[in-house]
Amino acid sequence: MRRRVVITGMGVVTPLGHTVAELFAAQAEGRTAAGPITRFDARGLSTTFASEVKNFDLHRYLKDADRFAHSGLNTKFAIGAAKQAIEDAGLLDAGRGDRSRFGVYFGVGEGQDNFPALVNSAAAAAVTGDRADSARFITAIGPVLDSRAETEVEMHTTVGHLANLFALDGPNASCLTACAAGSQAVGEALELIRAGDADAMLAGGSQSMLHPLGVAGFTRLGALSHRNASPATASRPFDLTRDGFVIGEGAGVVILEELEHAKARGATIYAELTGYGSTADAYRMTDPHPSGKGAIRCMANALTDANLNPTDIGYINAHGTSTAANDAMETNAIKSLFGESARKVPVSSTKSMLGHLIAAAGVVELVTAVMAIRNGVLPPTTNYATPDPACDLDYIPNVAREVRVDHVLSNSFGFGGQNVALAVSRFRG
Repeated sequence: MRRRVVITGMGVVTPLGHTVAELFAAQAEGRTAAGPITRFDARGLSTTFASEVKNFDLHRYLKDADRFAHSGLNTKFAIGAAKQAIEDAGLLDAGRGDRSRFGVYFGVGEGQDNFPALVNSAAAAAVTGDRADSARFITAIGPVLDSRAETEVEMHTTVGHLANLFALDGPNASCLTACAAGSQAVGEALELIRAGDADAMLAGGSQSMLHPLGVAGFTRLGALSHRNASPATASRPFDLTRDGFVIGEGAGVVILEELEHAKARGATIYAELTGYGSTADAYRMTDPHPSGKGAIRCMANALTDANLNPTDIGYINAHGTSTAANDAMETNAIKSLFGESARKVPVSSTKSMLGHLIAAAGVVELVTAVMAIRNGVLPPTTNYATPDPACDLDYIPNVAREVRVDHVLSNSFGFGGQNVALAVSRFRG
């Protein structure tokens, strides 16, 4: 019999709250996190707003937080969310748990901003026009690069820090499958427990691209909304007037645990992670395949893995980025897979309130899905005003809905054609 895997701890650091309770309360009320960028002077960019994590202080989570002074925000956010999740699960209380059977799997992106050093060194190397002297650049940048900060640029350092901080000796891995990374990490952690390679996994995602290169890169791709005059209404998934997503940052963590292991220690079980599907479009680096073929197979695989039918799903937490290509594709994929029941299942995008947390998005949305099951409240798609004929499902417009659901599907579709779907279910012993 396949080992069952349950969620026994959760933690988040997001623009809408630094705890799971704060996050879900904000989503249930339809609040937005988007506002003018304060992290740097963005006036030279065509998009000048984002969803920033405000008032975050690692010292609230660690007594010796200064040891991570040179770490990027990806690591700091991850530590904050992981500390919450581990304490919530109580798995390591009073020496409980075999740490050699407790691992880490994280979808993690950049969080270290070396932009000032690069700009100043490039300026020092300028010769004329667009020409630069590489020797001058090397001479200028050498003294200003901090070796400790440089080691933090690599994405594997975050999972290393998490393992070291909490003395987790089990499987340790990271992935960066773009916007699907957090969900991918959860799915792969699920498989490690099912396979018997671990009894528990700290799984999640973290990222911050709120620096000049990150925001400028997405604006050049045409992916971000340009509604600088009204950031709060800029993210409008599935709406006809959508013009791009709102970039955000943060981290989310879940503690996955083998069912019998959790029951033996009397753990609180929030939900059961029942299904995981992963596919690739093999199409383009930015646009999803317009037919949604990868998304369809991904969702179908997750349902098969969970032994569920489309009619069992009571809510879909959509990827729903607020871009023209994604929202139409995801709608078509849901209709193709769910058939006649597609218009009966509520669908919403919490990115309408939270923004797009990139590598952290999927796991934070999974946490929201768990809270929807436990609270009987489905978060809305805010800023929905003008229906799009190409997006004709029930998107829970603007106001949360009180509905009991037993099974939720959470979608994550990333650049490069990465597709992940997770099925999470009400726990029944």
